[in-house]
Amino acid sequence: MGVRTQRQVVDYALQRRALLAEVYAGRVGLTEVCDATPYLLRAAKFHGESSSVTCPLCRKESLTLVSWVYGDGLKQAAGSARTAEELSRMATLHEEFSVYVVEVCRTCSWNHLVQSYVLGTSGVSRRSRRRTAAE
Repeated sequence: MGVRTQRQVVDYALQRRALLAEVYAGRVGLTEVCDATPYLLRAAKFHGESSSVTCPLCRKESLTLVSWVYGDGLKQAAGSARTAEELSRMATLHEEFSVYVVEVCRTCSWNHLVQSYVLGTSGVSRRSRRRTAAE
């Protein structure tokens, strides 16, 4: 059985852009958006992937992307941060689960949901086999 690629992809770029416009205009304070929890910051350090995007607020470092997994079939793995390699492996083992990608600045604690998508083997068709006359 094969693995399908990302599906049901949702991009949160417009929401991010609108929030940053509110911050730049002074209608939303930095303390409201630079609020990454210690758990998220640790996940960024150990499971995150560096991006080419510089933090839009402090402009001191590249943002780190953290992928969180959720799904009934994941059991104790649900709600945990995973690397790209782990996601690939999990996609071959589990029927279906959701991935939420959060960008985080490890300097100023800016964080925002960037993308969500579904992975897993659900809906993957098995190799077609010949049907017999009895079927």
